[in-house]
Amino acid sequence: MTRVVHPIEQESFRRLRTRIDTSHFPPLTRAVVERVIHSSADLAYADDLVCDETTLRAAHTALHAGAPVVADVEMVAAGITRRESVCRLKEAESGPGLTRSAHAIRLAYEQVGPGAVWVIGCAPTALEELLVLDAAPALVIGLPVGFVGAAESKAALRESGLPAVSNVSEKGGSAVAAAALNALLYTPLSTKENA
Repeated sequence: MTRVVHPIEQESFRRLRTRIDTSHFPPLTRAVVERVIHSSADLAYADDLVCDETTLRAAHTALHAGAPVVADVEMVAAGITRRESVCRLKEAESGPGLTRSAHAIRLAYEQVGPGAVWVIGCAPTALEELLVLDAAPALVIGLPVGFVGAAESKAALRESGLPAVSNVSEKGGSAVAAAALNALLYTPLSTKENA
């Protein structure tokens, strides 16, 4: 199904491109960077995001082949507009040494298994839990926000060698995490090399 882009969104992207030149980015990286900037009105993401085009191409192919999508919180899930996602936070419980967000990641992994795309935009502990599982993800969008553990968990993600999109700073959040995934979902398979 072809996505119809509203004129307000078209104008927003036009204005974004008058404020920052993203033409040097490869196609899928550009799509992710622009969509994240669009969702946050924060031009600094152009220098803060860490993306790899080869990783994005593989994840894009997996997504369009039906790889399951897991969201750490309902706000991330609500922002994913072209795919149903798994979010197990409602059933999760905290315990000694385990946050509710971390437990939700365990429950989701039990449900989806390897090869999923994980979208973490809220809880650094969710990202930390994913890193200790043998989840074999197609992609981890690790953009949790906060002053405690967010930057550190994203650094650990980058150091893990897992296929990932992350950022260096403490900023992030549900909207930008969902936006990064939506960028991949909105880019059709046939045009990803020409975007």
